[in-house]
Amino acid sequence: MDESPIKDHLPERPSIARFSGLWFLHGRLVARTKDQQVQQFFEQGDFGYVKARRQELKTICAPSSPMDSHLECSAYTRFCRGQNIMMDFSSLLTIPQPMKYREDVIKEGQIGGRCQLNKKLLKSMGQHKSPLQSWYAELEHFTELPTEPIKSGKCDVVIDKPTFLMKLDAPVSMYHHFCDFLNLYLTLHLNNTFTRDVSILMWDTNSYLSNFQITWQAFTKNPLLYLGPYKGKKVCFKDVVFPLLPRMIFGLYYNMPLIPGCHSSGLIHAFSRHILHNLNIHRTYQGTKIQVTLISRKTSFRKILNEDEVTHNTDILVGMHGAGLTHMLFLPDWGSVFEIYHCDDRNCYSDLARLRGVQYITWEKEDKVHPQDEGHHPSLGAHAKFTNYRFDVKEFLRLLNQAVEYVQSHHRYQQSIHYIPHDEL
Repeated sequence: MDESPIKDHLPERPSIARFSGLWFLHGRLVARTKDQQVQQFFEQGDFGYVKARRQELKTICAPSSPMDSHLECSAYTRFCRGQNIMMDFSSLLTIPQPMKYREDVIKEGQIGGRCQLNKKLLKSMGQHKSPLQSWYAELEHFTELPTEPIKSGKCDVVIDKPTFLMKLDAPVSMYHHFCDFLNLYLTLHLNNTFTRDVSILMWDTNSYLSNFQITWQAFTKNPLLYLGPYKGKKVCFKDVVFPLLPRMIFGLYYNMPLIPGCHSSGLIHAFSRHILHNLNIHRTYQGTKIQVTLISRKTSFRKILNEDEVTHNTDILVGMHGAGLTHMLFLPDWGSVFEIYHCDDRNCYSDLARLRGVQYITWEKEDKVHPQDEGHHPSLGAHAKFTNYRFDVKEFLRLLNQAVEYVQSHHRYQQSIHYIPHDEL
C-alpha cells in the first residue's frame, strides 16, 4: 500500500503571528483568545476540518446483511461513500452536450441499492444542492432495490476497484484545479485509505484533458475513466466514494473564511509532501544562492509592462495575481511569495500562503504602480484584473529584498545549505 509521507517536519499545531482580537463569523463570536484563534484556524484550514466532516457522517441507507448495499454521507452530502451501488446512465444518451455541471444526469430510479433507505434524512441534506458544492443532485433519487444489484445480474458493467467520482472545477487553471486535488487528498483522510490501486472516474462524458494530468499519479496508478463509455449502461460499483468538492460553502480552499493572524496548516504541508513524494520530485540544488522563479504571463492581461527592468537579479517566487502563484504550495518551508500586485483580490493568495506557511509579500504603495488603463471586463466594465501594469523598479527591489532577508534568516534555509532532505522541494 502506498502511504502519504506526512510525518516529516509536520507542524504540531498552527502558528500564530499576531492575535487579531475578537473574531466574528456571520455575526457569531468564534474566537476571543489566542488559543481559540488557533483552534478556529485548525478547524477551518487544517486536520480539524477533516475531523469535523468525519463526525458528521450518517448512514443514509443501512444494510441488513454483509452483502447488502450501504450509503453514508457527511452533512449536505458534501462527502459520501457506498458499497454495492447501482447507477443507470441511460440519461446520458439524450442529455445535450456538454453535460458538465448538469444536475439531471441521475433521475428517479436510476441510482440505488439493496438497503433500508432513510428518506427523511436524505431529503434534509439538500440545502447545498449545487454542481460543485454537494452530491445531492446525484443522490436525491436514491432508491431501495429489491435485490442486490451485482449478484442479480442487473449490471452491464461492474467496477471492482474502489472508485472515486470526480466533479472538477476548471482544469485549465492551476488555482482551481489544485482545489480539486486538495479536496481529493482530504477525502483520502476521510476514507482512511492511501492506496493508489483505485479507479478515478471523471463525472463528464468527455475525456479529461489538462496540463496538470501528471498530478493524478499521486492518487492512482490506473488510467483515468470518464462517463462516455458508460452511456446507456447500468454500472455497479463495489466501493464508491463521492469526494469533497472544490466550491463547497466554507470549504477548502475556495470559499474559505480563514481567521486572520494564523499560518502553517499541517494539512496543506502534508498535501504538498504527498504530491512531491508520489511524483518523485526531489530538491537537488545544494548551493548557497537563493533560487528564483518569475511567473511571466503570456495572457492578454496582468502583464508586467517593464518586466525586463524589474526582474534583473531577482529571487524567490514572484508573479502577478494569477493561478500560477498556486505553485507556492510546493515551495520549501522557508519559501517566500511576492505577489507583485493583487489586482483588488487581496485575500486569495495571501490566505493560500498562510495555509502553506510561507511568507507573503505584495505591493504596498499605490502611487508607485501604474495601470495601463482602468481595465475592460467583457461584461462588468472597469476591472483591475483586465489590464496591464508598470511598476517602480526601486520599490520592487525594496520588497524583493524583504523576501531575500526572510529566506536568508530562516533556520530551515540555513540548515538546507548543509543538508537537503531527500524528498523536500
